[in-house]
Amino acid sequence: MFRKSIRQKIVGIAAGLIVLAVVTSLLSMVLAGRVGHLLDELTNRYIPAYAHLARIDIRSLERTLALRRMAMAKMQTPPDDGAFAAARKSYEEVAPAVSSEAAAARQLINAIIQDPNTPSDYAELVRIDDRIDNAINDLHKRLTDTNATLLRQIDARDMAGARQTMAQGEALRDEFNARIEAIRSDMLAQVAAAAEAVTTAQSRTIIISAIVTAIAAVLGFVFAMLVGSGITRPVMRLLEGTREVEAGRLDGTITITTQDEIGQLSAAFNRMIETLRHNQKIRETFGRYINPRIAEGLLEQPAIAATEGQRRVMTVMFCDMKGFTSLSEGVTPRGLVKIMNLYLSTMSEPIHSQRGIIDKYIGDAIMAYWGAPFVEETEQAHLAALAALDMIGRVGGLRKELPELLGVRTIPTDCDIRIGIATGEALVGSIGSEFMMSYTVMGDTVNLASRLEGVNKVYGCRSLVSEAAAAACADTIELREIDRLVVLGQTQPQTVFEIMGTKGELTSQQALLRQHYAEGLAAYREQRWDDAARAFAAALAAAPGDGPSLALMARIDSFRQIPPAADWQGAWHLEHK
Repeated sequence: MFRKSIRQKIVGIAAGLIVLAVVTSLLSMVLAGRVGHLLDELTNRYIPAYAHLARIDIRSLERTLALRRMAMAKMQTPPDDGAFAAARKSYEEVAPAVSSEAAAARQLINAIIQDPNTPSDYAELVRIDDRIDNAINDLHKRLTDTNATLLRQIDARDMAGARQTMAQGEALRDEFNARIEAIRSDMLAQVAAAAEAVTTAQSRTIIISAIVTAIAAVLGFVFAMLVGSGITRPVMRLLEGTREVEAGRLDGTITITTQDEIGQLSAAFNRMIETLRHNQKIRETFGRYINPRIAEGLLEQPAIAATEGQRRVMTVMFCDMKGFTSLSEGVTPRGLVKIMNLYLSTMSEPIHSQRGIIDKYIGDAIMAYWGAPFVEETEQAHLAALAALDMIGRVGGLRKELPELLGVRTIPTDCDIRIGIATGEALVGSIGSEFMMSYTVMGDTVNLASRLEGVNKVYGCRSLVSEAAAAACADTIELREIDRLVVLGQTQPQTVFEIMGTKGELTSQQALLRQHYAEGLAAYREQRWDDAARAFAAALAAAPGDGPSLALMARIDSFRQIPPAADWQGAWHLEHK
């Protein structure tokens, strides 16, 4: 059955239910026909036969009454011939009625006896028939003869003999009426039995019809459930498999139990899961080399992503490992790979958690960016600054893990990071050749972020951000203005800032450092070298070893010996990367 098509299964269910309905209807019709036959016999035979017997009694009484009226009419003085004639006419009309009623009753009884399809008491009906025959042919005949004698005596005006004959007739009539009454009583019992048989048959018909209908319903339900489960069970398995796929679980397959359309659909579903599983492996492998969000876009719209570049406001970050060159010289290649994997994993996680896109790894450097369509323009700089703070916060843990990773007590140099962040317009798109493409960002903003990462060496700090980036995140991030620079490749000065922490979370030491440094920076730009030196000294007192303060103190000493040009605006020109 389960190798058939769904259409054949549904047609089979319908055909089976129709057959059960037809069988039930036919059985009900047969039983109803039997009840109808019994009811017809009761209505058209039993009851009319009983009515004929009842009318025999009535006709006998009518004849006796007419006979008495004739006798009374003759006994009057003078005799009432008119009344006699009327009574005699009534007598003669009623006389044959008794025999005809008896014959009609016997005919109906014989019809019942001859019908084998009814549960009648045939022996009792035969006895009733014989008793009617005896009553009519014996008593009724003798009563008729006595009445004839009585009429002759009345005509001869033999009143004494008429009285004697009338007494004999009364006795015969009472005996005849008694017999007819007994026959009628027995016939009434047969009528009651026939009525009970009809009622019993009707009840049996109702019960049998109900049972057969219930059996048909149960069989139909079981049949429909068997066939329906053969259809719905694989559909439910298919639905569960679809939900698993929707949830991203592609490990399972659907067991194929039918050869119908659902079985074919299940086989196609299994092939689809296999294809999705293969594609997922490709995406996972692809995603280890390209950010999964970029890979998703390239897979969904490869033509557009590969050919169209767009100019957008982006925030770019460069992160480099301080002292990597000296560190790499003192370890084996295998150890160096371990160091790089640990360092890149540790520093990449904050970028991922802040929804940044890692563009590439350049040796020990990380290039990442934030921008549309992955991040709103108003969030870019804020998220990049949060990622930078998290990365700086992980340096201490990285310093502890590196010796354990290499199996040494200390590492050759003090491990640290330098971060540069810039916000501005950049070209975004797939760049490359027909042999290889790279989805990346390009432009002055990228170059500026790279330069700022290197500028950290000059000022001895960890993170520097451009003026545009600082303005974009000033509401959420605590910043310190470091200097105005003209980086290599640019002609206009760029104010750079250091990331100190999230808004409202600076320590009193950091707040004092920023205050004294700002005072010193203002005096420095006005060429008030002594005031600037005192302010930077106060900043170093608040934060000993502060790189920017040390850098500007050294620069002040240099300016004291060789003052800047007359048109100097306080900007520092960098002659190297």
